[in-house]
Amino acid sequence: MNMLELCKQVLLKVSFDRLLFRKELTKAIRWVKGEELIQLKNWCLDQFGERYRELILLSFKPALA
Repeated sequence: MNMLELCKQVLLKVSFDRLLFRKELTKAIRWVKGEELIQLKNWCLDQFGERYRELILLSFKPALA
């Protein structure tokens, strides 16, 4: 299993809690690199965009700048 898939699994498990989700998303953004970072962002928006859209966009902003 690659880092991207591991991060997705963790985010799915903690998505019930906003603070935990933010913490794990921040870690995932540090660990995932390159094209996978864009894939992670798109996946997060698809999976959690309705609930955490603003948090996701703010979290990815520095990493993709």
